[in-house]
Amino acid sequence: MAYQPKKRKLTAEINVVPYIDVMLVLLIIFMVTAPFVTQGVDVDLPGTVSAKTAAELSGDNNPSAPIIVEVSKDGELGLSVDNKDMVRGLTLNELLTRVRAEIELNPQSAVLVGGDRSARYAYIIETLDALNQAGVGSVGLMTEPLEN
Repeated sequence: MAYQPKKRKLTAEINVVPYIDVMLVLLIIFMVTAPFVTQGVDVDLPGTVSAKTAAELSGDNNPSAPIIVEVSKDGELGLSVDNKDMVRGLTLNELLTRVRAEIELNPQSAVLVGGDRSARYAYIIETLDALNQAGVGSVGLMTEPLEN
């Protein structure tokens, strides 16, 4: 009897190791670039000594996070609700629609306006006036505490 090699069964399998390597590299790239992608405008708030914190203003009867409206030095509007990311580049009508919706959901929410130190006074007054016309009863102005 002559030597007969064993017959092997051919199996077609996908080698997933290269795919895992590629996915890990992509994950690392996205993790490194994510902080640079966030769009935002830094608002340089004016300082004050006698201002109260948002927690002091809301007290125990209003545990919800405030609605924050930001006005950049160029007049660009931003909105943050429940301490979520700031939505920027809103028009005044879009801002008012969103603020009205949030006030209807939670009427006890405080509305705070933060205007950049170098913003034109007119931008902040227009925003305050529009919020007043939209039915927001009380609006606070955000400041940075001054160091003594």
